[in-house]
Amino acid sequence: MLTPTDPDLEVAVAAASAAAHVLRAQHGTDLERFAKPGGDLATSADLAAERAILDVLRAARPHDAVTGEESGASGERDAPRRWLVDPLCGTLNYAVGTTAVAVNVALQVRGRTAVAAVADPFAHEVLWCDGDRAGRRTPEGDDAPLAPTAGPGLVDLNRDPPLPRAPGFRAARLLTDPAFTRRFRPRVGSTTLALAWVAAGRRAAYVTDGHLEGSVHFAAGIALCVAAGCILSDLDGSAVHSGAGGLVAAVDQATHTALLRAVRDQEA
Repeated sequence: MLTPTDPDLEVAVAAASAAAHVLRAQHGTDLERFAKPGGDLATSADLAAERAILDVLRAARPHDAVTGEESGASGERDAPRRWLVDPLCGTLNYAVGTTAVAVNVALQVRGRTAVAAVADPFAHEVLWCDGDRAGRRTPEGDDAPLAPTAGPGLVDLNRDPPLPRAPGFRAARLLTDPAFTRRFRPRVGSTTLALAWVAAGRRAAYVTDGHLEGSVHFAAGIALCVAAGCILSDLDGSAVHSGAGGLVAAVDQATHTALLRAVRDQEA
């Protein structure tokens, strides 16, 4: 069993848990909806969950800066400590009554993710990392290490725009790639819960396009995968956030290599 000792980690877990409680309470209710650019939306549940997170952060870390998906940035622009908050990753899923959603809370200290927590409201669990270790907090409050595994080869593909590598690369085309489908069983989702599932051994990999540095949607999930020992790169095989964009997060080197080959074959 793990015994987390980082006070910032406990703040992150508490904040994510507070939002998860809100999302469980409001699931299936008559939600107010607010249109956002690019066909996206927010709901009254997003706003309430973010308020719950901010209440925890302001009480425990009143001098830290925060960037929230719904409320924007607060605090000093160049603050050394900044919390990245996505109160409901998977809003479209939640709005139609399904449960493939997550709460993401990450603390970046001078640009490096120090601690992160990803809550799955409907599994009643929080996956966390402290920069070195990654674990799972059970509903009973126990912590166990995450154990990535290729398992049955399930791979999540993010098809949501923006797609800066298109038309050269589109994750959706992997669905018809014989080399890909011989080895992997694709799943398609739009929530970064998939990254947490890679870290926890519930998915073999996750592939997405996009520029992800400093993103409230991806910071916590990427940190989880790194701490759990997964293999990560951009779509070119270079370091994440190195400039090429996108992400391939895999449980082991063999899986990562096979997926990079599929990406490169598509762009050839």
